[in-house]
This record gives sequence, structure tokens and C-alpha cells, in this order.
Amino acid sequence: MSIKQYTLDNGLRVILAPVVGTDTVSVLTFVRVGSRYEYQKINGSSHFIEHILFKGTKRRPTAQHISRALDAIGADYNAFTGKNLTGYYVKVDKSHLELGIDIIDDMLFASKMDADEMNRERGAIVEEIHMYEDNPMMHVSDILEEVMFEGSSLGWEIAGTPKIIQEVDRDEIHTFYKKYYQPSNMVLVVSGNIDRKVNTWIEARFGKRKNSKEELTGFESFIQHAPHNKPLARVQNKETEQIQLAIGFPSFGIQDPRNPALSLFGIILGGNMSSRLFVEVRERKGLAYFVRAVNDAYEETGNFMIRAGLDKKRLDVATTTIMKELRKMVRDGVTSAELKAAKAYVQGQMAIRLEDSFERAQWFAREKLFHTSVRTPEMYLKDIQTVTVKQVAEVAKAVLDFKQMSVVAVGPFKNGEELIKQAGL
Repeated sequence: MSIKQYTLDNGLRVILAPVVGTDTVSVLTFVRVGSRYEYQKINGSSHFIEHILFKGTKRRPTAQHISRALDAIGADYNAFTGKNLTGYYVKVDKSHLELGIDIIDDMLFASKMDADEMNRERGAIVEEIHMYEDNPMMHVSDILEEVMFEGSSLGWEIAGTPKIIQEVDRDEIHTFYKKYYQPSNMVLVVSGNIDRKVNTWIEARFGKRKNSKEELTGFESFIQHAPHNKPLARVQNKETEQIQLAIGFPSFGIQDPRNPALSLFGIILGGNMSSRLFVEVRERKGLAYFVRAVNDAYEETGNFMIRAGLDKKRLDVATTTIMKELRKMVRDGVTSAELKAAKAYVQGQMAIRLEDSFERAQWFAREKLFHTSVRTPEMYLKDIQTVTVKQVAEVAKAVLDFKQMSVVAVGPFKNGEELIKQAGL
């Protein structure tokens, strides 16, 4: 079924994306703000706001009023913060769509931001930060982006630091919230089994919200580091039996037309159990349980990352194996059979994922927020199908620039120099 796009008088962009054969509907709002929009003193505020919007509104004065209203209808609901967006969603039975729209609108625009509630939440956020820091598999990606994007807010922790969270002023957070939580800075997507009254319900809630007089400001673009002969390196010193390693290369911005080829390259290199890294590192040599290649794209750059959980006694063998595969990719490219299989993999995974109304809502919200025009999944798959072996080879050479490589690890290392030495880099 085709989507419908329109814009409310206050600038809120709306997409309706019907899904056939489901009894659920998802309501998702993206706000174009995240940690890279912050200044140092309030780093973590976007994530703090995400937490506090669940703590009560004028009509639903406590967190329990919000959660009970949603739990009473069996809703799935949550929120998440990134470096360039914050998202809020509810997924409900189709008969409760109006309530879902009402609650998301209420949370976004009528939060009490109670000072006492915020002070209580500081401790919870600090413990969340500690949880991520104590989980090497999760934390190693954050360390990598700190190194790769050092000197830019793009390299900052999304949740901030415990010190900032304990000290940041409520009024500064509130000012930041009022600046960015404007209808004109949001995208609303309703996806699934959509009631015919949806436009009326959206207009009655979101349509009544006003933009503030605060001028939206962006962020300073990341400037790529000068070429370097040795990898930029950093470690989190931690006694572990398994080393969590991450190797990163700057890649392309969100709108770069080379991204479909990069996606296919990542799949062939380390995107599934048939990939080169999985076969060589795990299946043939037994050096890791987990090894994967992923790409995260931001506005002006990206992070192409290889992650692995490795036996610390054979770290040098594992890194040598990984680097051999990377150099082989640069030298020889990929085969037509590998490319054909990767295209089929993308198509199959997208079909599975986009059966879910929430996943479909995310697709369209990201398209609307970050692209000049909205591509449907079908349009994207057409782009995937046109990628050639030559284009993948060109992408491999462009991204795998070893003079721009960064490497980080969580494990028993004193510093980055020791990591480089033990890894044989």
C-alpha cells in the first residue's frame, strides 16, 4: 500500500504507512536532536530528556499514570536517544490508536519536568552509564567513536558522564528541551492498521502545538583527522578473559549515493555467517565467537567498524587474520557470486524486518528526517540491485584507508601503544 505524506501548519511532518495483514499500529515520533547537538557542559541532556518525558505530564502527573494507561491496553512502548535523533514510540492494538497518539503528544509537549523527579532520575541514569561501561561488548563501540571523532561532539558519549549528569542544571536542560522539541523539528509516522480518523486525531493533538521562538541551531561538522602511519588507539583497561576489539574507518555521510554499495560490501566482509570474516576468523581458525562488520552513517561522515570478541592469548593471530581479509578486499574486490548472495540477503532481511509496523515506521521516519526525499523500501531495494562488482570494489578502496584506521579494545592493556604492539598492528 502507498504511503501518505503531509505537513501540518506548525511544520510537523507526517507520514502514514499502512501495513496489510496486521492488527497492530505503531506511532513513532523522531525529534532531530541528540548528543551531537549539545555543548560540553550539558552533554547527556538529550538522553536525560528522553528519560524525564516518561515521568509525568499535566494530565498524567506521574510516571505511573503514563505506564498504567499504556499497560492497561497491552502496549509496547519505549524511547531511544542517538547522536542525531531522539525517538518515542507506542505500538498498540489498532483499536487504541487514538490513545497512542494522545499519549505520545502529551509526553512530548506537556512534560512537567519536575525538579525533584529529575534529581531522582540522575541516579538511575548514572547507573545506566555504569551498566554500559561494565559491558565490554557494548562499550567498545563508544570508545571507538570517541577516538575516530575526537575533537567533535560526534565523539561524545550519548548519555554523558556521571559527573555531568549529577551536576547539570535543570533549567539548562529545560532550555535545551524547549529549543529543540518543536513541531517543526519533528517527524511523526503512523504505521500499521490505520483508522480512517487518524488525520483528525493527529490534528487535534499535534496540530495544536506551537513552535517556540527559539531558533534551531545545528552542530559543527566533523573534520577528518590527518593521515597517520599508526592506527589511532585507545583502551579500557579491564581484566577480561575475552578481548573486545573494534577497528574503525571513516565512511560516508547519510545521503552519500555510495551507501548501497557500502552496505553490500559490509555484508560480504562481515555481515552474516557466510561472510569472509566469520568463515576465516571463527569457522576455520576458531579465534572468535563473535565477529562482525557494521556501518553507522551520520550527516557528514560514517563509521565502518569491525568488531570481534577474541581469545586474548591469540590476539595477534586474530588481528593478522582480520587485516589480511581487509587487504584482500582492497586488492581483489568481491566476486559476482558474493555480490548476488549479498543482494538476496538484504532483500530477505528487509522483508522479515518490515513486516513489523514499528520497523516500517522507523524506516520512513529516518528517510523523512535525513533525506531530501523519502525512499520506499522497494525503491531502496532497486538501488541495491543496481550495484555492480566494480562499485563495491571502489567502495572497499575508499573506506579501507589504513592511514585513517582506528583501533580500540576492552581488555588488560595499559594503553593504546600496548594494544597496537600485542595486536601486531
